[in-house]
Amino acid sequence: MSIKVGVVGAAGFAGIEVVRNLIGHPEFELIAATSNELAGKRIEEVYPNFVGCTDLAFTAHEDAPLDSCDVVFLAVPHTAALAQAPTLMKSGASVVDLSADFRLKDPAVYEQWYQVEHTATDLLAKAAFGLPELFRSDLEALAQRRSQGEPVLVGCAGCYPTATSLAAAPAIRAGLLGDGPVVADAVSGVSGAGKKATERTHYCFADENLEAYGVGTHRHTPEIEQILGIEGRLVFTPHLAPLDRGLLSTVTLPLGDSAITQSQLDELYQSFYANDAFVSVLVGGKQPKTSSVAGTNRAHVAAVYNAHANVIVATGAIDNVGKGAAGQAVQCANIICGLPETTGLVSIAIPA
Repeated sequence: MSIKVGVVGAAGFAGIEVVRNLIGHPEFELIAATSNELAGKRIEEVYPNFVGCTDLAFTAHEDAPLDSCDVVFLAVPHTAALAQAPTLMKSGASVVDLSADFRLKDPAVYEQWYQVEHTATDLLAKAAFGLPELFRSDLEALAQRRSQGEPVLVGCAGCYPTATSLAAAPAIRAGLLGDGPVVADAVSGVSGAGKKATERTHYCFADENLEAYGVGTHRHTPEIEQILGIEGRLVFTPHLAPLDRGLLSTVTLPLGDSAITQSQLDELYQSFYANDAFVSVLVGGKQPKTSSVAGTNRAHVAAVYNAHANVIVATGAIDNVGKGAAGQAVQCANIICGLPETTGLVSIAIPA
């Protein structure tokens, strides 16, 4: 029997990428894709790349058969999931939330950075963090609960936190981090800002331009600190690049007294991700490139020991809409539904 799924907010970049992953999924049956603005229009009318692949039309949120879904993906702005997740779970659906509403474990931290009250703290306490390579056991615990008939909730990691944390986690978890700040400089494609154009993301402003934004104030800062256990130590600076999609994060990690060689560092990273299907460790001087993971749920990471400054420079590349959002959401859904995590997900990037 297929697992019936729905996507709320399906018309946006992340939402329609979830739809793309679900259309060919062998176990999930997409029965609802919501958009109040596009209600009644066939998906292929708005996104012609779906021609011949699905007859499904967008439906208004209130008209969608979400109460018939086993799993619902929420591709909505923050605060919207706070209102929708409790209702969906009461109807028996498990929820995979792509927004920030169930990522930060301390509601006070959420309220500080998002300037709104967290109104579903009871669910927050039960949610698992959706970054499988670093929190797999939590997702597997949800799978056990779901198999016993309980609806469960996943708060998927953000795009910047995913690339940054996958790059830095092996060194930090190995105890190599010394004193001082952890510096993360990350560059994202314009799709990360959402579908609606602004003065920063409009083509005429974004093309042939590179700029930092949210310097010292970006909301992904506490999420990265939570993942890596470095509260109060992160200097995070995001940048917008004239790319459709793709994200590259460069993390500088100060070392303590522990000595390490490049070969030892390579071995550490390769061992750490040896059983993770979607993470590849590059060695021998190779560096991650966004084009190498475009259109996939893959992540490429590398770590280099800089002896001159006694730091590790770790880099991570992902597709911000894929592993940074929709692909990761489907990966998490696969796990909580007891499926192989790779099911239905593309592993080979567009070659040119």
